[in-house]
Amino acid sequence: MQYKRILLKLSGESLMGEQGHGIDSGRLNDYAEQISELVKAGVQVAVVIGGGNIFRGLSGAAQGFDRYKGDQMGMLATVINSLALASALDAMGTRTRVMTSIRMEPVGELYAQPKALDALNNGEVVIISGGTGNPYFTTDTASALRGIEVKADVMLKGTRVDGVYTADPEKDPSATRFDTISFDEVYNRGLKVMDLTATTMCKENSLPVMVFNMDVKGNLMKVMKGEKIGTLVK
Repeated sequence: MQYKRILLKLSGESLMGEQGHGIDSGRLNDYAEQISELVKAGVQVAVVIGGGNIFRGLSGAAQGFDRYKGDQMGMLATVINSLALASALDAMGTRTRVMTSIRMEPVGELYAQPKALDALNNGEVVIISGGTGNPYFTTDTASALRGIEVKADVMLKGTRVDGVYTADPEKDPSATRFDTISFDEVYNRGLKVMDLTATTMCKENSLPVMVFNMDVKGNLMKVMKGEKIGTLVK
């Protein structure tokens, strides 16, 4: 395996699958199977999931919600998704630990870096929910923060596209994909890989980011084996 310990960032929107809302059980189980496969291979896995399939703070603010309250609603959406993934993993015999950035026992254990590291070393999948615990921060920033804290070798950003392109491939058919790109070039080109806070944190703490299409079953293992899919940002 190319990496021993990873922070896997999953998209909440991708959990909708084909149904367009909520959590698609087929997509959820696909994710759980791929993660379980890594754990069986000895990889330590921490996970952060977005909540966009249920509620997104920025979208709520655009519809008239108070941004502070909207972001809190988004944090709770990530907890729902995290519990769903934990349930799917548990059903497959993969041990999990759901941690929350804000106190929410008995739903989840309050996140603390030493406890997360212990769980990872014990072979548990650590699912960290609730974003950073603060409004005005995205789950990308939470992923960068937690990846740095748990000393991950890489952040694997599972998306609906197969990497970073010169432009939005869904809008520009001439867009081409990068195999590798620097954080500085991402910033200078204005590419929407992650928000600026997350990008800066990863750069300053030397946490590389692999962007790949998680919705294609088997891609997670391919990334771990070093196959040439996705885009490495470093």
